[in-house]
Amino acid sequence: MQDIIGLTRPQIAQLLASDIPDGSIVNLGIGMPTLVGDYLPSDKDILLHSENGILGMGPAATGEDVDLDLINASRQPITLLGGASITEHTVSFAMMRGGHLDYAVLGAFQVSEAGDLANWKTDAADAIPAVGGAMDLAVGAKQVLVTMEHRGRDGTPKVLRQCTYPLTGKGVVTRIYTDLAVIDVTPHGLSVYAMTAGVSAGFLRSVTDAPLHFLAAPRVIVLDPAGAPRYA
Repeated sequence: MQDIIGLTRPQIAQLLASDIPDGSIVNLGIGMPTLVGDYLPSDKDILLHSENGILGMGPAATGEDVDLDLINASRQPITLLGGASITEHTVSFAMMRGGHLDYAVLGAFQVSEAGDLANWKTDAADAIPAVGGAMDLAVGAKQVLVTMEHRGRDGTPKVLRQCTYPLTGKGVVTRIYTDLAVIDVTPHGLSVYAMTAGVSAGFLRSVTDAPLHFLAAPRVIVLDPAGAPRYA
């Protein structure tokens, strides 16, 4: 098995943040997705939404900026941008369900080759099911971007022909960001857009249950001297 050092969770979030177009309205889900807010390019005007009722969410709060009444979906203290608004849940969920979000960034336990998303329940005996707003986001956002490790802790693939866990949404995922690759969900299956430096097509196929298509030479994800990921 090839010895690969993949991207860290912050690096996955940073790479995804660099891909969000200027002018987008984006929801950040629980877990790794909340890290995206710390890496948005300063030259882009991107409006962040949090399902707990914030529109205009800023980066994580530190030091004297911490206000425990202002938290993101992961219950972490955040800042507000100028002009931000705070609503109760019915208005926040109306934004999510009404097609007003350009992107939803969600974590996942599994994603299938058809873009099915499983991210609320595993088959572990001690697992606590937690749908939250994930189902609303999965069907309400115009595009769903997933962040996750490519393999589970036991090395099993998380990108599958078919999900084995209960689905959050069927055919909803647009693009998958993992520590090893960026993969697009297309009508013809999974198309590899980019791979982390050092990852070969053969290795990526060996750790992915679903078939992968390499329709063009994938871009290479490299790290700059500061450790920030970018496409070479």
